[in-house]
Formats: sequence, C-alpha cells, structure tokens
Amino acid sequence: MKIGPQKRLASQLLKCSEKKVWLDDERLDEVKEAITKADVKTLINKGLIGLIRANGQSRVRARKRLEQRRKGRQKGPGTRKGKKTARLSDKERWIVRMRVQREFLKELKTKEIITVPTYRNLYCKSKGGFFRSKRHIKLYIDEHKLNQKK
Repeated sequence: MKIGPQKRLASQLLKCSEKKVWLDDERLDEVKEAITKADVKTLINKGLIGLIRANGQSRVRARKRLEQRRKGRQKGPGTRKGKKTARLSDKERWIVRMRVQREFLKELKTKEIITVPTYRNLYCKSKGGFFRSKRHIKLYIDEHKLNQKK
C-alpha cells in the first residue's frame, strides 16, 4: 500500500507542503494502516509523523561582521550609505562636541590653569559654537595668553 494519502492528510493537518512531511521509516506499517484524518492525527501526536523544519538563515557571517565593526573595521566610505547626518544627526554631533569642550573647560578651571572669569568667557564662546574642537580651545588660550601663571 502507498503512503501518498497519509502524507496528503498529514500535510493538511500540519498546514504545510507534502514535501515537508516526515514519516518514521521504522514504523511505516503503522502509518500505512492510518486511513482517516483522526488516525493520522494520533500518529502525529505519537511522533510517527512530523514536520521537517526549514533551515533558517545562518548568522555566522553576520556575527563575524558585527565583531569586526566593534573593533572599528568595515566602517569606511565604501560601506557608508546616506549622508553624514543620517548616520549621526547634527544635534547628536553638537551634543558630543559640547560635552567634550565643557569637560575640558571644567578640567582647566579645577586645575586652576584658567581663572573663573576666563572660564565663564570661554564657556559662553563654546556654547555659541565659536570653537570647532578641544584643540581649537587650546590654541585660543595659547594665542590670547589666557593661561594663569603659577
């Protein structure tokens, strides 16, 4: 006796293709005896008929790429899509810049390299977007001789 009808019934019950139905090779005689849907259902519950799981997408390459990116690789111009502002918004870039500059100014004040009025002046300039970077602040202090002599 053929097992085609059993496979068809099982595929209907499992809601899949007949190709995806798995039958236990060692107990095929029991599978052949199943005639009704109820019989096939009991065999599914027993584990004689099952579903072949589809292979998922392998994440091996994705994990490797992620590991490399954490090290700072694979982030060059060939990988980038979109504008600079799409990857990091203007506001976020501004926030990062301000935090760096304010931290630096606070450090100069606590080490008493600059006076409080000078700190205030530089702080306001920084807030107004006068300085491009931390290095620019250093340059400005040296050019205008704002560092306090000990």
